Amino acid sequence: MVKILIKNAQIITMNPKNEIVNGDLLIENDVISEIGSDITTQGVDKLIDGSSKIIIPGFIQTHIHLCQTLFRGQADDLELLDWLKQKIWPLEASHDQESIYYSAMLGIGELIQSGTTSIVDMETVNYADAAFMAMAKSGIRAISGKVMMDKGRDVPLRLLESTNESLQQSVDLLEKWHNYDHGRIQYAFCPRFVISCTEELLTEVRDLSNHYEVNVHTHASESLEEIKIVEQERGMRNIVYLDHIGLANSRLILAHCVWLNDEEKRIIKERGIKVSHCPGSNLKLASGIAEIPDLMNRKISISLGADGAPCNNNLDMFKEMRLASTIQKNIHGPTSMNAYTVFRMATIGGAEAMGLQNQIGSLEVGKKADIAILNLEDFHTYPSIGVDPYARLVYSASSADVETTIIDGKIVMENRRIKTMDKGLILREANHSIKRLLKRISK
Repeated sequence: MVKILIKNAQIITMNPKNEIVNGDLLIENDVISEIGSDITTQGVDKLIDGSSKIIIPGFIQTHIHLCQTLFRGQADDLELLDWLKQKIWPLEASHDQESIYYSAMLGIGELIQSGTTSIVDMETVNYADAAFMAMAKSGIRAISGKVMMDKGRDVPLRLLESTNESLQQSVDLLEKWHNYDHGRIQYAFCPRFVISCTEELLTEVRDLSNHYEVNVHTHASESLEEIKIVEQERGMRNIVYLDHIGLANSRLILAHCVWLNDEEKRIIKERGIKVSHCPGSNLKLASGIAEIPDLMNRKISISLGADGAPCNNNLDMFKEMRLASTIQKNIHGPTSMNAYTVFRMATIGGAEAMGLQNQIGSLEVGKKADIAILNLEDFHTYPSIGVDPYARLVYSASSADVETTIIDGKIVMENRRIKTMDKGLILREANHSIKRLLKRISK
């Protein structure tokens, strides 16, 4: 048994009582075994001085594309469908196994370094196995799956699958990776969005999700043009259509949901669908601002995600929290989307979306040890006296303040150095990989 003890820290628990504890936190193997004061150091394998430090639950991002991290800076200043057709789909089609691996490692490095410990990820059509290998090696907690695309206009041939091929490859990946490392990695079926999928594919995904009891992760109602195409092709709006074919249930995670009508909001609430809000991506692609305060008033589950590096261009939960709060205030007033509400979305809200709220998302005895340790002893976070701790984290702190990240009881970053990957190698190979991909596209 490995014991890690963090002494004398401020602990933001996010437990049901929202307790903030000044004291110690003990980890035994992969779980939190004790929170309190004056926990004995006897038998401890690793002692961390938490004096002047803040311990938070590791952030949980519920919409990420690790396969796109290599494309950072390659697809700026475009709206969604042009962004996909002109830049992202050709780049995804040019991927090879090595480029997928280093794209995933590059993204995971950024996530871990900024305190994110869990993600809901969507890969591209090909070589998803390489991304799972990166997730396995890096120590990140993830729900992920290969993207599914069996129809569409202006789609590169290498991304256009047959229905049977898409389903079989997804099942093969699920059977290989689902519940890897005692459940640290799980599988989700990932149809890209309605306009990339036949009804046959989507109904098979429904049945497979029910059979294996796994999540479905897809995009929905991100842009007005997307909704227009869905209405033309399927005769109804996105969420209504997903409900019509039986995909709308509590295992469905929908990214974006910027443009919803009242009927769709009712369906989301009644079916227990989870919504992943991606404010940075939605603003950069000019998709719009999701009506998050209204969705929250309806008691709909909301979590946060950065989306992919080429539409954000960062995978930084601190930036997403601040944006999620501030973009609503001009519309709904200064008290809307307060700091606690947004911090909850970034932690236990994400755990609820993943269906893992009994394991992660808060610092409680018996839960998994997924933790970020912050050092806020700096100019941009002072003074600290009389400041609401959630406001300090959401409005003042930054990813550079994260010193140590622990996932599943393992220290994956300590004193800003990631221990599960070679940073220099990944940066070099990322440049080599994007150079190779751009060359393929130019031919």
